[in-house]
Amino acid sequence: MGDLTHVTVDFSRSHLIFPEVIGSILAVLALAILIRDHRRIAGCGRYWAGILGEMDKMRFLGTLVLTLVYFWAMEPVGYQFPNLGFGFLFCSIPYVFAIGVLYLHHRTARTVLPVAVMALVAPTLTWWLFTDVFLLTLP
Repeated sequence: MGDLTHVTVDFSRSHLIFPEVIGSILAVLALAILIRDHRRIAGCGRYWAGILGEMDKMRFLGTLVLTLVYFWAMEPVGYQFPNLGFGFLFCSIPYVFAIGVLYLHHRTARTVLPVAVMALVAPTLTWWLFTDVFLLTLP
């Protein structure tokens, strides 16, 4: 019974816990969408033509590219400062700023300033919370 309350974490893999949990949740949600909308998804080409015709291609493709670059860059940046979570912090600040600016409809100094402040505050607060409060390592 003593083993039920004893937890061991492999420190070299501890930073992979949250990506695996989030990936699993996203997979379950994708499966639920496929089950619910399987007729529309596999059905006629008019559905997909409508979706592709109405979507904002710049924001869609920009989000995909920025997210891929963000995840790709996090590990190499994190290796420069091992076990401190700076890969997350130093990649999240420009990522949050770039995504925020990408989704702005009117880009002026007045609208970009709150995005810049949030890009500094949100990742820094998240990094501090995970690192110092929860004692979890980030990439």
